[in-house]
Amino acid sequence: MVEQLHNRSEQLQRNAAVSFTRLKLSITDLESYKKVNNPKFALSSNLKPMTRTILVLPLLFFAIFSFGQSENKSFVVKHTTAIIEPDGVLDEPIWETTESASAFNQYFPLDTVQAQNQSEIKILYDDKNLYIGIKAYSIGKNYALQSLKRDFKGSGNDSFSLLFDTYNDGTNAFLFGINPQGVLREGLISNGGTDVNNLDLSWDVKWQGDSKIYDDYFTTEMIIPLTSLKFEEGATKWRLNSYRIDTQSNERSSWVRIPQNQSITNLAFMGEMVFENPLGKSKSPLAIIPYINAVSQKDFKTNEGFNNLKVGGDAKVAIGNSLNLDLTLNPDFSQVEVDDQITNLTRFEVSLPEKRQFFIDNSDLFASFGDGRDANPFFSRRIGIARDTAGNSIENKIIGGVRLSGKLTKDLRIGVLNIQTAKDEENEIPSNNNTMIALQQRVFSRSNIGVFYINRQSFEKNDFVDREDEYNRVVGLDYNLASKDNTWTGKMYAHKSFQPDDNAGNISAGANLRYNSRKYNFYVKGLSIDEDFSSDLGFIQRTGTFKGLVSAERVFWPNKGIIQNHGFRFFPILFWDPSMDFKNTDYDLMSSWKATFKDQSQFEIELTNSFTFLFDSFDPTNTDGALELPGDQGYHYNSVKFGYQSDMRKRFAFEAGSQIGQFYNGKRFSVNSMMTLRFQPKVFLSLVLNYDQITLPDPYASADIWLISPKIDVTFSKSIFWSTLIQYSNQKDNLGFNSRLQWRFAPLSDLFIVYNDNYFVNSFQPKTRSINLKLTYRFNL
Repeated sequence: MVEQLHNRSEQLQRNAAVSFTRLKLSITDLESYKKVNNPKFALSSNLKPMTRTILVLPLLFFAIFSFGQSENKSFVVKHTTAIIEPDGVLDEPIWETTESASAFNQYFPLDTVQAQNQSEIKILYDDKNLYIGIKAYSIGKNYALQSLKRDFKGSGNDSFSLLFDTYNDGTNAFLFGINPQGVLREGLISNGGTDVNNLDLSWDVKWQGDSKIYDDYFTTEMIIPLTSLKFEEGATKWRLNSYRIDTQSNERSSWVRIPQNQSITNLAFMGEMVFENPLGKSKSPLAIIPYINAVSQKDFKTNEGFNNLKVGGDAKVAIGNSLNLDLTLNPDFSQVEVDDQITNLTRFEVSLPEKRQFFIDNSDLFASFGDGRDANPFFSRRIGIARDTAGNSIENKIIGGVRLSGKLTKDLRIGVLNIQTAKDEENEIPSNNNTMIALQQRVFSRSNIGVFYINRQSFEKNDFVDREDEYNRVVGLDYNLASKDNTWTGKMYAHKSFQPDDNAGNISAGANLRYNSRKYNFYVKGLSIDEDFSSDLGFIQRTGTFKGLVSAERVFWPNKGIIQNHGFRFFPILFWDPSMDFKNTDYDLMSSWKATFKDQSQFEIELTNSFTFLFDSFDPTNTDGALELPGDQGYHYNSVKFGYQSDMRKRFAFEAGSQIGQFYNGKRFSVNSMMTLRFQPKVFLSLVLNYDQITLPDPYASADIWLISPKIDVTFSKSIFWSTLIQYSNQKDNLGFNSRLQWRFAPLSDLFIVYNDNYFVNSFQPKTRSINLKLTYRFNL
C-alpha cells in the first residue's frame, strides 16, 4: 500500500509539473520566471473574485495559445555500456539516471488535455542495439488482451507503440509495439501514416521485449537491434512518437500531441530523439531462411492426388545502412493465412491485401503509384496467380526472385523487383518475367515525386500465347503532396502502357486533393483511364471511363453528452464514358451522418441514390443458368444503410449493419455482422455472418446469399498458436476449412502444420484437400 501511494504521489507530482509547464506564462528569462513564482503574486483566496478573474484569464489565454502551437519535444539518448536484460523489470541502475520522454497528451476522448494516466519512455543505445524502458500508469490490472499471438491488432487492446522515423522525412517509419503481457508486434508505416491502412503488421524482424504488471502501472523493456532498422550513417537524431491505448480509462494518448482529425500513426506529428554520439555504420547481416515442406494433396474433381516434398528458401542481405536485398528460390506460401471471403454483388473484381512476407518490406515503394482503388499499376498478388483455359484463377509457381529496396540518399528511395514464374503448358500459362523499377525523390517537407517502369514479358515463344500477350509494359510519373501538418494531401499521376502493335494512347491519369481540418473535410478526385490502357501486374477495376467525385464533411465536437464527435457528409461519385460523348454511365449520390460516442462505439446512417448503365447483360446474384439483366440500358435505385460498432474494449463486442432498398430493377435486403468473444489471453473467437436477399422481378433470378465464417484462435503460449477458420459461401459454392498449428521454436523460425479442406455447398461433396508440414529456420550469419 505504501508503495502504491508513493507511485501515485509521484504521478500526481509529474502531472502537476506538466500542467504548470503547459501554461508557459510568457516566461522569457529567469527574472520574469522568478516574478511569476514570487509568493507576492500568488492568487490568494483573499483576492476579490474580479481580481482573480483578471489574473486568471491571461494565464488561460496563454495556456490555450501555447497548446495550439506545434510541439518541439526532444530528449537525449545516451550511449551506454550497461548490460540490460529485457525481462520487463526496470531494475538495472542505468535506468535511474536516464532522461525520459514524458508528458503524454490525450488523443481520445479529448485532444486538448494531458493524459490522465501518464507514461514515461527511456532510451539508451550502444553499437548494436536500442534499449527502451517504459513505465505506463493505469488505474488497475484489468487490461484488455486479445491473445498471446504476435502482431496483435485492434484498438480494443491495451498496447504501447513506438514510431521511429529514422530518415526524418515524415513519410516512412518503423513501429514496435508491446502489450502489458509482453506480446510483441512490429510493422511498417508508409505514406505518412495518414490512415490505418498505412500500417502493415505483416513485416517481421528479430527483436526482444517483455513486460511486468504491477498494481497501478506496468513496465516494459525492449531491445531492438540496429541492424533491424535502416538509417543514415552518422545520424545524430531520429524523429519519434509513441502512442498508448489504455482501455481501463477509455483513453488513448501520445507523446507528441496529435489532433483527433488526424490518424494516431500520422508522421507529421513527431518529436526528436537526439543521440549523444552520431550513429556509426551498421553491420550488414546475412539472414538465410530455408524451408522444407511435405505436402499431401488431393483434387476430388479430377480424382487425382499427389505427395510432394518441396525445398526452397529466402535470403535477406543488408547493403549498408539503407538498402535491403531479398532473394527467394522456389518460395512456398502454404503457411500464409487464407484470404477472407467476401460477397461481391458488383460487376468488378475486388482486391485483397498482400500477406506474403517476400513482398512486404518497402511495399509502398512499389504499390503506391496511381490510384489504389481504381488504377493501381502494380499489385503484387498478380505474381504467382494466373488464369487457366477456363478463366479460373490458379496458382502459378514462382521459380525465384530478387528484390532490392531502400534509400540511396537521404531523400531518394529505390525499388527493383524481378521475379520469374514457371511455365504451365497444360493450362496454357507461359513462363513470365515480372520486373518493376521504382524511384521516389522527396521534395519540400513531406511530398515526393516517383517514377516507375513495369515489364511483364513471356520468357519464350509459345504457340498458345497470342502476339498481343507477349509483353505488357507500363511507365509512369506520380507526384504525392503532403503538407507539413498534413492538412493538405493529394496526388497527380500519369501512366502509359505498351503492348505489341498497341502503343497509341493507352493513358491512365488522375489527380486528387484532400483538405483535413478539425471541423471541415473536403476531398476531390478525377481520373481518366483509356479503353486500351492495360497493366498485367496491376489492379485496374475498369477502363474506358472518366471518374469524378467530391466529398464534403462538417464535423461537430460537442462539449457535453454521450457523443464525442459527429458529422454530416455529402459524397457524390460519377462516371462518364468518353467513347459515348461522355455519357453519364454511373453515379452514386451518398449522404451520411456518423457519430462516435465517448465509449468508442460508433453509429452511421447513409442514404444513396444510384444510377447504373449496363453495357452488357449481368446477373448480380451470380446464379448458374439464370437469365441476366439486359444490357445497353440504365437502372435507377435508392437505398438506406445503417451501421453500428459496439465498444471494442469489451470481452464481447460486435459490428452490425443493414442495407435496405431498391437494387437494379428489384430489391435488396442485407445484414452484415461480426461478433468477437475473448477468454483472455488464451482464446479469441469471432464470427462473420452476412446475408443478402436479392429479389428481382420474373423472369430474372432472385437469391438468398449467405456468408458465414467462424474463427477460433488459441494461444497456448507466446510460441505455440492454433487457429481454425471455417468459411461458408453459397455464392462461391464453397465450404472451406483451414486449420493451422504454429510452433515458433526460435526467433522467426517456425514449424507449421496446415490442413485445408474444401467442399461444394449444395452437394456437400469434397473439392480439394491438403495437409502441409512445413519447417523454416532463420540463420543469422
